Amino acid sequence: MSHHPHHASPASAMNRRQWLTRSSAGLAGALGTGSLANLMMASAASAQSSDYKALVCIFLYGGNDGLNTIVPTDTARHNQYKAVRSGLHLPVANLVPLTGVSYGLHPALAGLSAAWGDGKLAPVFNVGTLYKPLTKAQFRAEPDSSDLLPDNLYSHSDQQNLWENGTTDTLTRTGWGGRASVALNTANPVISVGGSARFGLSDTQSPLVLPERPGDVFGAYNLQPADLTYATNAARKKAIDTLYAESQPLDLANAFTAAQRNAFSVSDRLGALVKVKPGSDTAFAAIDAAFAPLKKADGTLTTGMARQMYQIAKMVFKRDTVLGSRQVFFAQMGGFDTHGNQLVTGSPTEGEHARLLKELGDALGAFYTAMKAIGMSDAVTAFTQSDFGRTFTPNNSTGTDHAWGNQHLVIGGAVKGGATYGTYPTLELAGPDDVGVDSWERQGRWIPTTSVDQYAATLLGWLGVSDAQLLNVLPNLKNFSTKKLGFV
Repeated sequence: MSHHPHHASPASAMNRRQWLTRSSAGLAGALGTGSLANLMMASAASAQSSDYKALVCIFLYGGNDGLNTIVPTDTARHNQYKAVRSGLHLPVANLVPLTGVSYGLHPALAGLSAAWGDGKLAPVFNVGTLYKPLTKAQFRAEPDSSDLLPDNLYSHSDQQNLWENGTTDTLTRTGWGGRASVALNTANPVISVGGSARFGLSDTQSPLVLPERPGDVFGAYNLQPADLTYATNAARKKAIDTLYAESQPLDLANAFTAAQRNAFSVSDRLGALVKVKPGSDTAFAAIDAAFAPLKKADGTLTTGMARQMYQIAKMVFKRDTVLGSRQVFFAQMGGFDTHGNQLVTGSPTEGEHARLLKELGDALGAFYTAMKAIGMSDAVTAFTQSDFGRTFTPNNSTGTDHAWGNQHLVIGGAVKGGATYGTYPTLELAGPDDVGVDSWERQGRWIPTTSVDQYAATLLGWLGVSDAQLLNVLPNLKNFSTKKLGFV
């Protein structure tokens, strides 16, 4: 069953749940004193800098089937694909055409057609966790315990950790998003609308976790600005502020009170922005229009991914409130462990994978439209990650099993789209890209030809991380002669 790691707040033992919402409960622990100093130093000038840039990581937990996400359309390869995929194959006629290249997208990703038409969508092929470039001969010669191979291939939790921490060692605690935020000295840590994940961790801070749902309260119950008109609430807030302003006899206690002060500062600054929901504030009309196709009759958004991308769109639009000229965001979807019912045989638009990809494509398409509408498309780049790809061969449950290298999507105004990047795997069981040789292991588990390090370095280089900093943020990058892939 797919899952993703969560990290408990260091201050959870203080029982703040008695008076904090779910979202702010982890906030004080998530923002260390280092973050407080950054927030205090962030100036209005930097907050409104014309060179603002943001990365948006979308993690597809469970292992997305990249082979049915991006499908070759030339006759020779599509015939190879159809012969192996059999009842799971997608006919060319049903694919979303990627004009100019010999590939198409799953029909459920029609929401990304406009981005491809604008030349702002790039598929990146056969990406995976690698210590260094790896041939099939090397893979076959190495025991499973070799340092040449990533830890625990095909394991959900371990491969999620490696994609998020940007190493091949599952014991690495920090994430490449968190380390990049430190390298750039961003005003905020990674801002997550998808829970607390390793991707946003650094040595000094955890991600700033905001509610997924627009309109939710972010902060302390009964201590929001509107609540302080009541004398009892105002007195309570004053007492809390006084308590956290006092010097403590222990360094740990001082660190805790600093984190609490920071929590209140951040919730005061962002609470009103989080509370904005579709249709509640005309200042957000352009974003509301982009997400209008994803609204229900009651005005709420239809899916979790739509809600998360709407939250991030607001943060970009009100970047002067969020602070800082560089920001990394994190969103996520679960459910991609499609061992069964992946596709309804004979109906390429039905099945669990189609449902998941429609949620992703529609929300990501709306977000892209919103960024164009507010004039921030060139400044925001979104990209996918996932545990691993899935086997080329279907299983006996109308699904696929755990594999390795995978296809991913990058979208945004700065993306050099209209082209593909990386090397699409050779669609041959037991071929040069398949780890298998013997009949029982010929399943199409692709040895990656592009590393997570190269994928991440391309994105972070665009964000502003220097070449020297990249080698610290991505410790295995030094093993690859090509450091960046050129898609942005």
